[in-house]
Amino acid sequence: MKNSIKLKGRLKKYLQTSVYLGILLIIVNLGIYLIDYRAGLVLTCFVIFYFAVVSSLLLYNKPVIMNELISFATQYGQIQRKLLRDLDLPHALLDDEGKIIWTNAAFEKTVHKSRGYRKSITSLFPTITKEKLPGEADEVEFSISFEDSDYVAKLKKISLKDMEEGSDIIEVEDYGGYLIALYLFDETALKIALQEVDDQSLAVGLIYLDNYDEALESVEEVRRSLLIALIDRKVNKYIAGLDGICKKIEKDKFLVIMRKKAIAYLQEYRFDLLEDVKTVNIGNEMAVTISIGVGLNGLTYAQNYEFARNAIDLALGRGGDQAVVKTPNNTIYYGGKSQQVEKNTRVKARVKAHALKEIISGKDKVIVMGHRNADVDSFGAAVGVARIAHTLERKVHIVVNNVTTSLQPMVEMFKNNPEYADDLIINSQQAIEMVGNNAVLVVVDVNKPSITDCPEMLRLCKSIVVFDHHRQGTEVIENATLSYVEGYASSTCEMVSEILQYIGDNIKITSTEADCLYSGIMIDTNNFMTKTGVRTFEAAAFLRRNGADVTRVRKLFREDAADYKAKADAVSQAEIYRNAYAISICTGDDVLNPTVAGAQAANELLNIKGVKASFILTEYQNQIYVSARSIDEVNVQIIMERLGGGGHMNIAGCQMEDRSLAEGIGIIKHTLDTMIENGEI
Repeated sequence: MKNSIKLKGRLKKYLQTSVYLGILLIIVNLGIYLIDYRAGLVLTCFVIFYFAVVSSLLLYNKPVIMNELISFATQYGQIQRKLLRDLDLPHALLDDEGKIIWTNAAFEKTVHKSRGYRKSITSLFPTITKEKLPGEADEVEFSISFEDSDYVAKLKKISLKDMEEGSDIIEVEDYGGYLIALYLFDETALKIALQEVDDQSLAVGLIYLDNYDEALESVEEVRRSLLIALIDRKVNKYIAGLDGICKKIEKDKFLVIMRKKAIAYLQEYRFDLLEDVKTVNIGNEMAVTISIGVGLNGLTYAQNYEFARNAIDLALGRGGDQAVVKTPNNTIYYGGKSQQVEKNTRVKARVKAHALKEIISGKDKVIVMGHRNADVDSFGAAVGVARIAHTLERKVHIVVNNVTTSLQPMVEMFKNNPEYADDLIINSQQAIEMVGNNAVLVVVDVNKPSITDCPEMLRLCKSIVVFDHHRQGTEVIENATLSYVEGYASSTCEMVSEILQYIGDNIKITSTEADCLYSGIMIDTNNFMTKTGVRTFEAAAFLRRNGADVTRVRKLFREDAADYKAKADAVSQAEIYRNAYAISICTGDDVLNPTVAGAQAANELLNIKGVKASFILTEYQNQIYVSARSIDEVNVQIIMERLGGGGHMNIAGCQMEDRSLAEGIGIIKHTLDTMIENGEI
């Protein structure tokens, strides 16, 4: 067998060198014969002796050399195997199905398995499934966790095709077998270091006192400085306890710098500073509330500050007494359990009225648009803006696509009315065709682009004005020329009624327009029982002086018998969940607008003792509409925001798609359970 083994390559050439030299010696010997016969004979004897010695050495050394090579190769293979076995990097060989074939000591130590473990790799690392093994790709890698450590698993295919091609044992056509080499790179320390660096990164926060002036007015003058000092001390001590910096930048504003780790603590305890500040009491009749805006994960500190400004604007726009954390990809809300305090001064309304007058005066056309499925407040506010445009002698159009049964009586008052143009009320398509370069779009009763009656108008109009009384959410109409959003206002009709008083002395409101505005206030306040403040009654008095008739308005909203029965049926079937939450279904098959009946039923359920909030689900146009109502103990807005909706603290709603009524009830119950457990409500 050893004689059948042949050498090749450089070693073969090296051993054959003596033969080549012998041949050269024979040629030289022939040349010497030509010169001297006797000298050539002597050299011939030497050549014979040389070949005898070389031949014997070749025959003897070849087996010795082969044995030495085999011995070296064996020792080298053992060294390689020992090196792999003792390698500190966890390493294993798998077959193409993921079964472990061989492991080194580091791998066995990592997974706490003895030598000879031959089960599937999935039994050790459940995340490494068969689908994640290298298939078409020669190499894959992903992160895995094992016990308390984090690893990057790298899997590489080792083709056996070359082995098959050079094998004398197996012969398989188109052989595609392979092994998989698995390496585990421990990144636990790296991740801990990165997390520590991330925790130490700075976050920017802004803290505003919501009702600074009102709280000071509720306490004696000599004690006001003490109240301010106590509030400052409470805020500074709290932030200092989190190893942060708090700097007062105005009488009612603080700038806060702290580590990201401190923000995680605040989020864990749901910004309990919101409640701590309310405990400051030295005889003030009104508790002090604060709003907090935090910016996180920005690329620069300047961007974090911009996030904080956006967050505090959201917190204030949603009524204050809450914290908003804004990151590049998300906005999270905390708190918001208190009613927003109504401002007694109407300076802001006067300023906004003057700005609106300037904007409309510089335009040729005014287009007024509310939200999808316009309600009485949306249409009434649009009518009020239309009166402003008429007073300023500008062409005006109101966009209404779907006239509901509750809105029908009001719309009929303007159609075929000689006092108003035939094209006063138009649809979306007509509005798109009419809009020009010098038109202003006034959006009323909505600040969410996706639910406006014609979202495309927001892109077509360069000048946009927004009037809304809903608490702001993450999605808002951006780049508005004028934005007047007041969460404490009872209705948009109330806001527009105030603005009407500052447009000019010569403004004249017809009784029809006054009825529409009064109706909006009445419906949104549930007959002046919800969110009604001093300014609400002042606006109602202004409209009353301009011809609004309570009897006419009441007749406008009398219900059909079917509507009344549907509402009564929803109330009668209500389930009182957790002894505090009324949940029911409005199944008004014969009702033209069951969502309105559902909203009215939700209001009725609040008259039951012990009910903190009510939820009515209505199936309409292949969707589930949810109407949520509360009096003062529960913020239904944050509940509806969890389900993709929004609204006010006491009046909110959402829509569910591809759900049944039973599934919708289950979702609401689960949401209530989760939020109660987390202390959010």
